[in-house]
Amino acid sequence: MKRKIVGCTAIIFIMISSLLFGAGRITSAQNEPYKIVVVLSVTGGGSFLGDPEKKTVEMIAEEVNKNGGIDGHPLELIIVDDESDPTKCNLAVKKLIKTDKAPLILGPSVSGNSLAVAGVAEEAQIPLISFAASNKIVTPVENHKFIFKVAPSDSLVVEKMFNYMKSKGISKIAILTVSDGFGASGREELVKLAPANGIEIIADERYGPQDADLTAQMTKIRSTRPQAIVNWSTGPTQILVVKTWRDLAMDSIPLYQSHGFGSLKNVEMLGKAAEGVLLPLSRVNVGDLLPEGQPQKKKILEYKSAYEARYKEPISAFGGHAWDGMELAVSALKAVGPDPAKIRDSIENTEGFIGMHGIFNMSERDHNGLSKEDLVMIEVMDSRWALAK
Repeated sequence: MKRKIVGCTAIIFIMISSLLFGAGRITSAQNEPYKIVVVLSVTGGGSFLGDPEKKTVEMIAEEVNKNGGIDGHPLELIIVDDESDPTKCNLAVKKLIKTDKAPLILGPSVSGNSLAVAGVAEEAQIPLISFAASNKIVTPVENHKFIFKVAPSDSLVVEKMFNYMKSKGISKIAILTVSDGFGASGREELVKLAPANGIEIIADERYGPQDADLTAQMTKIRSTRPQAIVNWSTGPTQILVVKTWRDLAMDSIPLYQSHGFGSLKNVEMLGKAAEGVLLPLSRVNVGDLLPEGQPQKKKILEYKSAYEARYKEPISAFGGHAWDGMELAVSALKAVGPDPAKIRDSIENTEGFIGMHGIFNMSERDHNGLSKEDLVMIEVMDSRWALAK
């Protein structure tokens, strides 16, 4: 394996080809490498997403090549660190589309960066499978024919959350959202879907991704006496929300997080303060808790075993995004080869694909392919994920 790491326009080239493809084998025109560009937030504010995603795509690519590649073609990854910056992400992808001629792009990690490059990929007619959540990444579908995503849409997460709240008799809530692409998209769905679900938003507070004190926002929320609080953010602010909730003795009001909280590293950082936090997550996070015969369980446990043995850390929803994206990409390359238009058609016609985040059924009207039934409600109990009752 050959690795070259440079700074932000930082492109991490990871060439996994003949070194893993077979000792002594010579790559000819008949088995030229199949390239995939992978755009991730390996560093910067989104690194907690990009790090497990990078590790997962590397692990899968090495396994593919150890098993003979894709129809005799070794798989070559070109991993781009966008440093969690939308502008740098956009410029890097434009450059790579021109220079590397890869037929497929995976990522970016975060919604803002995915939205920044979706138009670039669409114009170039290169299929892109985003790992981010915003529904806007793939809608309207008629303007995003080459754009797909594997993370559950924020609209599905909101619906799952609201359904659970209704079952608990909750109808008046307060929301906090971060002022970035992820937070703005989540807030839009919360506000849009609340009335149809019998939910009234009685407080609506926002904050910046670099804010270090949320006392003012949480104090305002407390004065409205909501039945529940929903926070929609990623990174340090979602940790800060929980700490403030505890410090202000607001923990009698249930706190819901978005699926951006879906890493046990967040729970570890918070310790006992995280107890009782609720959130909708994909089943990849709770493979051990699934009943026997659940369609995803076997694959989730296989991924969990391989990843945790290799990296000595727990799997997360974010690495699961990369698993789904890589497996869809490999499946398409096996089916149709490195033709971008044919890859697009192959992904769009995916049916019954069992992944980490659900059972995907793509179509010309749905470039995510998931439903709210692919999510489960989770509660933090004893510093672990537990199925909420």
